[in-house]
Amino acid sequence: MQNWSSALNGKTYISASAGNHGISLAAGARIFGAKAVIYLSKNVPSSFADKIRSFGAEVVVCGNDYEESLEGAKQEAEKNGWMLLSDVTWDGYDHGLRVMQGYLVLADEACTKCDETPTHIFLQAGVGGFPASIATYMRKYFGNDPKIIIVEPTKAPVLLESINKGEAVTVTGGVSNMGRLDCKSPSTRALSSLAITCTNFMTIEDEDADIAVKELRQNDFDTSPSGGAGYAAIKEAKKYPECGIDKNSKILIILTEKPA
Repeated sequence: MQNWSSALNGKTYISASAGNHGISLAAGARIFGAKAVIYLSKNVPSSFADKIRSFGAEVVVCGNDYEESLEGAKQEAEKNGWMLLSDVTWDGYDHGLRVMQGYLVLADEACTKCDETPTHIFLQAGVGGFPASIATYMRKYFGNDPKIIIVEPTKAPVLLESINKGEAVTVTGGVSNMGRLDCKSPSTRALSSLAITCTNFMTIEDEDADIAVKELRQNDFDTSPSGGAGYAAIKEAKKYPECGIDKNSKILIILTEKPA
């Protein structure tokens, strides 16, 4: 068996993260003997920084939001000749597609566990990479029947606004308690995919996410406002007839993280 522990010795990979991508990159770098440098904004909980450091990565706190930390990572990558491995895509940068492919494992696991085709699939979104990958896979697996609904914080409706405008836009707003979803600019490749695969885009308030976390915890599902955003959206979606939720609905959601 080949030993991969030194396969990337001498290589440095850098990225910005709202938390989870940074953990994944740090873990992967350690496995293959590379160095990882992760830029986090001031709003990312320290627990994520601690987890990233536990994999041997360097953490740099930079900027007030994800976009500012990403800009810092870009500049550092260019200055040092490091490999920028972002989970975002933009004009001239498509490496984020590799990260998006990783979500397909989760999509396959979820689909194969479903005995019936869901009527609704709620997917929470930050820059859009996670829901774009999941929605693409589930469209191929389940066909056109499920309504696929994208959920964002009211303070960061970047995909909703981009879809409404017909182009990628940057939004402004306060800091959301759904930190991993609090992104103000979209991943362009993800946006293009979501425009094709998804039925609806909606937003939820921070308070809705907090209530969802409490309800889920009461049923032994421990998650964060970001992780439980899909569940929180179900109640809001019931208010809108076009979503078509009733007592016969079979709803699929994915809890994407433990509490921060």
